[in-house]
Amino acid sequence: MLQVTGSHVGKSLLTAALCRIIKEEGYRVAPFKSQNMALNSYVTPDGLEIGRAQALQAEACGLEAAVEMNPILLKPTGEMVAQVVVMGKPLANMTARQYREDYLDTALPVVKQALATLMDRYDLVVMEGAGSPAEINLRERDIVNMRAAKIANAPVLLIGDIDRGGVFASLYGTLALLYPEERDMVKGLIVNKFRGDLSLFDDGVRMLEDITQKPVLGVVPFLASLALDEEDSVVLDYYRSGCEPASEICIAVPKLPRLANFTDFAPLGHEHGVRLTYVTKPEEVLAADAVILPGTKNTVQDLKFLEETGLSDAIFTAAARGTTVVGICGGYQMLGQSIHDPHGVETGHREFRALGLLPVNTVFKLTKHTVRCSAFCRLPFYQGEVTGYEVHMGESSTSGPPAFTIGHSKDGCAQGEVWGTYIHGIFDNDEFRWGFINHLRGRKSLPALSSPLRYRQFRESELERLANHVRKHLSIPKILKIAGLK
Repeated sequence: MLQVTGSHVGKSLLTAALCRIIKEEGYRVAPFKSQNMALNSYVTPDGLEIGRAQALQAEACGLEAAVEMNPILLKPTGEMVAQVVVMGKPLANMTARQYREDYLDTALPVVKQALATLMDRYDLVVMEGAGSPAEINLRERDIVNMRAAKIANAPVLLIGDIDRGGVFASLYGTLALLYPEERDMVKGLIVNKFRGDLSLFDDGVRMLEDITQKPVLGVVPFLASLALDEEDSVVLDYYRSGCEPASEICIAVPKLPRLANFTDFAPLGHEHGVRLTYVTKPEEVLAADAVILPGTKNTVQDLKFLEETGLSDAIFTAAARGTTVVGICGGYQMLGQSIHDPHGVETGHREFRALGLLPVNTVFKLTKHTVRCSAFCRLPFYQGEVTGYEVHMGESSTSGPPAFTIGHSKDGCAQGEVWGTYIHGIFDNDEFRWGFINHLRGRKSLPALSSPLRYRQFRESELERLANHVRKHLSIPKILKIAGLK
């Protein structure tokens, strides 16, 4: 099990790296995270919803994602409320107190069964913790760190982030706050995100081992520009704002407070000459060649955010100028005329006015639609098949032409340069993405992409780059021995 001293230390990517390395060593390996809090989700082949990080880790293992890899997913809908998704299906919206006091005891058997299923199927399960195991006010109700490790009898590797500073205090302090039997479960330390000359930290390694009495299994240098899915939208804080003059095409995504599935747009940002930027100011919207409204866990509240910040007026003005405006899932709902919430799924408001850019009306339902899909695109720049997945609780009706068709059903709506769809992952489709970008380039009299990106091959090469980097800097033989494989 990989545990960390705090959030955003790098455990999800290190888990993916170890999954790939152990697979390359010839073992059948799978990832596991008992409870994940994230708005970045993914749909398994059987239509069940899990965290996006576990889907990436499954990919690193050469596996299709399965719901047992993330049996409990918490999707925040507000400041203190989250939708609780259990074994891929939504159970209820709960406050933090309700979840902690009323549900956690019920959650433990779910976690045990999912973990047992994976342990029966694979030679090794690489488990991922969450936050810190040393949150002493929470550990009696913990199901994701030390309690999960105890259920599996899993040795623990503890990771510290040296890039933030304080790595000695965070590793030593975490160990000091664990119970003695938990401290004994920690079999080694990893220092992550080192910058500079590694040899200068040789003394630091010795000092860490002296004060903790734990072996340091490696110091992993910071790996720049790694193009793999991140779990948390906190990474968007590292995107620079604005559309630089040097960018041939600028695509702006409003940075909504409850933005979900931001990984939908990652493939666009890796194409040559395209700048993908997450924006918060009206002038940034107006400077873009295309605006994409992303998915959201609370469409109504994020619509209010657009109004309060002036972004809604900027989007309306951009559309009136002929700028391409796209909506994905919740963003598609926002582009419509109205949103109805008769059951109070998202808000106490029963009806809410949307942006009015498409002839679409949405009604929120009590059941969530989660499915993988194959669709035929009917947009002017591309007529062909795309694959993706849907995750939504609203149903939308439209009098306009569809953007896609799924079998005999219509999906989305398109009018001129404004279109929307419920399908996540459409920009992962190479031909579709190239058509979209070349459409934007053609509107600026720019030539078509000369060397477009094949995204799935690119992701595979990035996974290999990550695994090779981590293999070089961790003692893999010692880790395999700790895991009982050698």
